Amino acid sequence: MKQYIKRNAILLIILALTVLVSIIVIANRWRVESANKTYDVVLDYNELEWMAEQSGHDVSWWLKEFRSMGVTKVGLTEENLTTLMEDSPLNVTATVMEKVMQDAGWRDNYPEEFVREIESRGFDRFDVIVEIANTNDFNTSRFLVQAVEERFPADSYFCMEPSADEAYIFLDGVVADALYGSIGKYNDTKYKGFVERTEMLSSKLMYISLGLMPEKVELIQSAGMEVIPRTMSYSRHNDTQYAEAVIRGYEQYNITPDYIIVGGEAVIGFDDGVDFALNYLQDNQITIGLIETNVQRENIMQTGVAAEAIATDYNTVRVFSMWDYLQYRYGYYGYSGAEEIVNALYRAIVERNIRVLYFKPIKQTDDSHIYITDVEVYRDMFSSLNQRLAAHGISMGRASVMENYQIPSLAMLVLGLGAGIGGALLPDTFLSMKRKWTLLLAGLAAVCVAGAWKVLPNTFRLLASFASAVVFACLAAAFFLMAAKQTGQKLDRNAGLIKILPRAVAILAIAVVISLSGGMMTAAPLSSTDFMLELGIFRGVKVAQLLPLAFFCLLFLSYYGLFDKDRKGNNLDPKDIVTALKWDIPVWGLLLLAVVGLAGYYYLARTGHETNVTVSDVELIFRNDLEDLLLARPRTKEFLVAFPGIMLAVYCAVRRLPFWTALFGLAGTIGLTSVCNTFMHIRTPLYLGFVRTGYSLLLGILIGVIFILCFEGLLRLTRAILKKYAKAEQK
Repeated sequence: MKQYIKRNAILLIILALTVLVSIIVIANRWRVESANKTYDVVLDYNELEWMAEQSGHDVSWWLKEFRSMGVTKVGLTEENLTTLMEDSPLNVTATVMEKVMQDAGWRDNYPEEFVREIESRGFDRFDVIVEIANTNDFNTSRFLVQAVEERFPADSYFCMEPSADEAYIFLDGVVADALYGSIGKYNDTKYKGFVERTEMLSSKLMYISLGLMPEKVELIQSAGMEVIPRTMSYSRHNDTQYAEAVIRGYEQYNITPDYIIVGGEAVIGFDDGVDFALNYLQDNQITIGLIETNVQRENIMQTGVAAEAIATDYNTVRVFSMWDYLQYRYGYYGYSGAEEIVNALYRAIVERNIRVLYFKPIKQTDDSHIYITDVEVYRDMFSSLNQRLAAHGISMGRASVMENYQIPSLAMLVLGLGAGIGGALLPDTFLSMKRKWTLLLAGLAAVCVAGAWKVLPNTFRLLASFASAVVFACLAAAFFLMAAKQTGQKLDRNAGLIKILPRAVAILAIAVVISLSGGMMTAAPLSSTDFMLELGIFRGVKVAQLLPLAFFCLLFLSYYGLFDKDRKGNNLDPKDIVTALKWDIPVWGLLLLAVVGLAGYYYLARTGHETNVTVSDVELIFRNDLEDLLLARPRTKEFLVAFPGIMLAVYCAVRRLPFWTALFGLAGTIGLTSVCNTFMHIRTPLYLGFVRTGYSLLLGILIGVIFILCFEGLLRLTRAILKKYAKAEQK
């Protein structure tokens, strides 16, 4: 160890200086995150209305109750042909021509003048016919007719109003507007597939926003709440004319929303570019909402959203939508109420930079549409959420927007050089290298880094972050294995635990500090606002977890050969590779490899939310309890497996048990990569990463001591049994 440090002192000092630069960079990021401490709630009106139908109270009563809980905003989706058919005082029927033409006498169902007009225009199966009939209490077919006239080009529709109580509209559609169902199969009498058919069920024309319903707006505003309009925009029907009509609809009700949460395919007016929406946002200081996907990774990015986020200097907040699966988590995991929903909302705000909750009422089970209509459930839920968030200094109000912070270009170069120099130091951990060769390797790495920084500035920060995550985890693994072997050489194999435990704790702590340095080097290149908002994300998490494990195997082969108890040097010998390839693996070894392989697959597959491998309910409840008790939940694999594993590896090195040193060391390396992995999640505030790692280290030391005591007891018991058995054999 001392020789390695002496040989590479210059490079290690330079590496330490690059780590210092990373600390300065993330300190600025910390400052930005510290000012981002307010979240907001937007209540979904449609589902609130459905819940009110099942309760003994009307929508107005529920709005006032949520207002008393601190909720001040309501998301109101603009009406479209589909919603007007399903739930409005208008008696509207809209049908695609595909279905209309299936009736041979369809012309008889409409006024002769109307039919004559659409025939003269020409029609096809992609068009839509709308019929508005008389209603008792909403005699305003003009609502829909006017919306069409304001939003559609004159040559793309025809309206006819034969009386004040009815109207007919023809909308010209194209194939790009068609919406199809899944492929259906016709079977014969023997249930054999006869023919497949894809049926056109609807059209995008039936989902274009046509305006806000006046009664709903009045209801929300009379409750003292703000309307956050949800406008759906679709290509070919989203020009400046459409956008101007949308904004006039907002202004009609004096609505200037705090947030725009884009719906449909693009920002309003995008058929003519982003300028219209951009000007509206900037003139009214409106914040753009980025809706997180249901796998809790990245955002749902409609066309134009990213461009507007950049153009507005990232006047942007992340939005958490109450997805269906979460609405059904009432009484989940054996809880009595909405505890698991509170957990999900808490994690979204604290760990993923969510600052707007798009909230939908809770439902009872995952196979029903029955809402929870006890208002105290919602009151307790928001009270519990706010109480937990207070520990992090987060409160309810208008959503805070992060300052636009970007990493200085020169600092980015220094961070990349740190990753390159760290990589140049790795070969000397397992090869006998002279100082000049390591310096030469570091020089070549610096040249490559500088070239990439100049030629590929955008890709460079991803490469620098990825390289740091791998390199520092490998350096930490090299340190603890080197230190474990050195400790084993210094201490007698029967040394008491009083001598082993302090060394094991010190080695673990230093290894974690090295990994933590790697975490800062990993986070620093990506600590800009676009990555904190997940407009950009870290790639290669799984690869960054695998490479240090492979490197540890190479290190162990260099330090111990194939389980050599008395190997002196730390250099890889070609004979080691040959011996490993020729090793006759016993049956127990194959079984152990299979178990390790399955464990490795499970470890990688359960990373993230995009795989089918899920965490058990018991572990989730355990996590929830830790999350509730502590400021940040420590990672289970770190404090329960990996960090105790490093301490056990040191113990086994002293006891001359190379096989167990390898097994526990491999587990320990997982924890060192996990520390770096914690900081790969750029959206997570930095202080959580440091607190989480600190908790993991403290708990890991405690559990490591317990595990060593247990292993020592088992080892003594095994030796006693073997000794007794050997004596019996001699007799």
